[in-house]
Amino acid sequence: MAIGMIVLAGGIGKRIGRPVPKQFLLLGGNPLLIHVLEKVLPIGEIGEVVITCPASHIDETRELVENHGFDAGRFRCIEGGASRQESVRRGLQALGAVDTVVIHEAVRPLVTSEEFRALLEAPDPNVMFGIPIPFTVLKGHAYVEELLERSELVNVQLPQKFDASALRAAHDAAAGDGATFTEDASLFFHYAGERVRILAGSERNLKVTVPTDLLIAEAIHADLVGRRTDQTSRD
Repeated sequence: MAIGMIVLAGGIGKRIGRPVPKQFLLLGGNPLLIHVLEKVLPIGEIGEVVITCPASHIDETRELVENHGFDAGRFRCIEGGASRQESVRRGLQALGAVDTVVIHEAVRPLVTSEEFRALLEAPDPNVMFGIPIPFTVLKGHAYVEELLERSELVNVQLPQKFDASALRAAHDAAAGDGATFTEDASLFFHYAGERVRILAGSERNLKVTVPTDLLIAEAIHADLVGRRTDQTSRD
């Protein structure tokens, strides 16, 4: 079974208030994108990895990936689309003949290799990570419009994996309808009509979107490094 991967690195840093795309922001001295690729590197089951990035930064991204020692034959940068959804569709087209596709975001740098392995080892063809929502959620705009049952809701996380041909068909259908989705599990469920298994996610695997997220990520990363150092010294 051929497994390919799409890493979305198309953020422009608008909400985080930085002049560079988010994938270039540093966490523990390394760019967010590199943290993700380092977790993918030891997983030999994942063959080609396509990194989608803005046209204005594609050369810079390629140079970053190559300078950190990632094989250009396995880790390939392509121009993403104007939206996250279009970037995934372009990534699917670039991957070619794969049976399974894994999707992740460069702005989730604290993902672990173990989480990627758990995703691949899950027997279901379509799998996502999710965590319970620990706060009350209401539907509304200027006023409350509807109550939502928190126990029936899930906070969607990445990475996710899908049957590649079914995801391609779902993306083609969404593009034909002009429909927009914020991530792929919802798009897939809507158009493919197939079940998507939810694995227990982690609060640690946060998405860096606003400045406070980066501060939290730095604290988590420092804690993880400290624990590894302590374990090494005990060994």
